[in-house]
Amino acid sequence: MWIAFRVVALILLAATAPRWWHSLRGLPHALIHRHWSAIFDRVLGLVLVLFLAMQVVPFGWRHSNPPVVAEPAWDSPQTRELFVRACADCHSNETKWLWFTNIAPGSWLVANDVYGGRNEMNVSEWVTNNSQNAKRAREAGEVVRDGSMPPLQFLLIHPEARLTDAEKADLAKGLEASLAK
Repeated sequence: MWIAFRVVALILLAATAPRWWHSLRGLPHALIHRHWSAIFDRVLGLVLVLFLAMQVVPFGWRHSNPPVVAEPAWDSPQTRELFVRACADCHSNETKWLWFTNIAPGSWLVANDVYGGRNEMNVSEWVTNNSQNAKRAREAGEVVRDGSMPPLQFLLIHPEARLTDAEKADLAKGLEASLAK
């Protein structure tokens, strides 16, 4: 983490280098080091103040899992297991809220993904015999096949959600069979 702050400070310094670099020539090394250290301290302080200010923004604070109203009639236990492993955190009311979902900006990113996923398709509130189910089933199968779901940011945090090509094909086929009803 310390290294990341130093990299950011160096990038900021490099962006302003042409203005002050010429004034540093000929100065003793200790003076130059003190100058860099003062700038680094200011940048670090600014980052810390911004981080603390982010904690006050109320978006992503409430982690609610509404009750499961209804689920689709899964075509097999394997389809349900693959769905729970790779999709349920965002597309059901059974989200596992991890520790970083209490700290901004992680809370913002996760809340945005979960609420967006539930809005797009929520199997915990599945309505059978809906005219849109066939379209949703087809789309769900397509996004699993083409690899756009689960998204990369989810896979980085949940390595267990990585599916083999065979599992992707099984999940896509199972979603199309289960959700089309």
